[in-house]
Amino acid sequence: MSEARPLNPAGQRPGWDPRFAPCIPTVTISGATAHHSLCGLLAQADDLATLDCSSPGETVAVLEHLLAICFASSTCPSSDKEWRAWILDRRSLAPAAAWLADQPADSWDLFHPTQPLAQNSELAADLRESGTGTAQLVIEHAGDYSQHFDHHHLELENPLPAADAFRATLTQHVYGPYGRARMSGRRLGAKVTNLAAGRLTGRIRVVALGQTLGETLRLNLYPPDGPGKPLNTSWTTAGFERRTFKEKAKPRMPRSSADLHSSLGRSVLLRPARGPHGQITVDRVLIGAGEVLDLDPARHLQDAVYGRTTNGMSKPLWPSPSRALWQQAHALYSAVKDDRTGLYARLRSILPYQRTTPGAPYQLWAVGLLANKTLPVIWTHGAYPYAPGMAAHLYRASRRGSDVAEYMAQTLKHAAIVAAETAFPAVRAGDEAGQVARLDARYAFWPAAESPFHELLDEVIDRGIEDDDPVSAPLVAYALELMKTARTQLLQRLDALPPGDRNHRARARGVRLFEEAMSGERAPAELRGETARD
Repeated sequence: MSEARPLNPAGQRPGWDPRFAPCIPTVTISGATAHHSLCGLLAQADDLATLDCSSPGETVAVLEHLLAICFASSTCPSSDKEWRAWILDRRSLAPAAAWLADQPADSWDLFHPTQPLAQNSELAADLRESGTGTAQLVIEHAGDYSQHFDHHHLELENPLPAADAFRATLTQHVYGPYGRARMSGRRLGAKVTNLAAGRLTGRIRVVALGQTLGETLRLNLYPPDGPGKPLNTSWTTAGFERRTFKEKAKPRMPRSSADLHSSLGRSVLLRPARGPHGQITVDRVLIGAGEVLDLDPARHLQDAVYGRTTNGMSKPLWPSPSRALWQQAHALYSAVKDDRTGLYARLRSILPYQRTTPGAPYQLWAVGLLANKTLPVIWTHGAYPYAPGMAAHLYRASRRGSDVAEYMAQTLKHAAIVAAETAFPAVRAGDEAGQVARLDARYAFWPAAESPFHELLDEVIDRGIEDDDPVSAPLVAYALELMKTARTQLLQRLDALPPGDRNHRARARGVRLFEEAMSGERAPAELRGETARD
């Protein structure tokens, strides 16, 4: 392993403080891009439209950290009634920025020798022995710790700017997948190599989005546990009793809301270096096991939307490799429509709405990390419009819209099977699935159906709560559009069959099945131009 390059003529470690360093990419209300420090984000939150991080997961991780700062500084509502006032009055988050600026500098130094920000300095000896390139730090690069889908490798010399490393560290704490750490554990204990899944790994995190970053933070600030209690700034911060790695971790209850949103789900250590132009970078990293939390769904998962597994168990909605996130949008609206406590109850019963501009005043942004066991695959995310008073309408539109799309996809599958049986009557059993897949238009249909689904929800919002029935007409138009798309894609698949009587019969059988299914009694009412009565 290469030796660390000198950091400066004195050989001292550099200081880097995200409170004042421009480290978070943003978009202003006017559409300009800029980088802000943590203090700048909070002080100017209502002048910024959104964060502009490199991935949805990184954006969520930064939002989590900002929420933790607000809770630690007591910049948060004390009740649901006060939460409403915060939204109406556009309460400034500048007090959180002022509080943050007054905190001890040692607690916010990313490269402090004994209390590095969001890190565990106990890994120092192991970093010298087992440290890797920075690919291990970035979830999208880390893969299976070998050779990765985007061609990053653990030993690749690819220093990260300090700001990028800071954001990637926050992302690891909340989204790091389970697996084995690349360290021996001889010194700290064997359990440091057992990486538990991060707090948000394996479930969909829902963030209520407003028109500005300030409004987004206010929407997601809730009456907290222990306002004003400290957040996690380092593994070795005084007053925090941490787990050891000699035995299996015992999950602990979060001490406060600030503790929850800044919990250190990984032990991370970064090695600083100087870039070619003197800038501060990170050139080696090491990641081990962190803390494991015992979460109370009512207190600690206020944003969770619940679904049922195939065996009937209820659990927070999870990323699925076979079902697109937009097909689950009705679960979000169901939570707003029915939940009696937490985020969705506040959005339904407390949040005021006065139509001032076209479009939805708020969005429900759902984010998840899709993984194949220990291997991260892709971020899945989607934003779904919300206006107070319209939860029931949006639930109906999204549920019926999903049902219509599901029915068409099943019909395309059946049409492909019927056509394949005719075109390839003597196919071997082992080749049957491949021949059906050649004619199955579902793989093109599902991506094409997503945009009309979002347009359906936008149309419902535009018609507004003043309309007695803002859903039925847009649903019929949506269904007819999807039917044209599905028919076109089916014909494209069937037309790929070579000319011949058998293939003409296969085409005719597939098309006939599709058309009969679209107009049959079992078809959703919208496909016949009718309004569903449910």
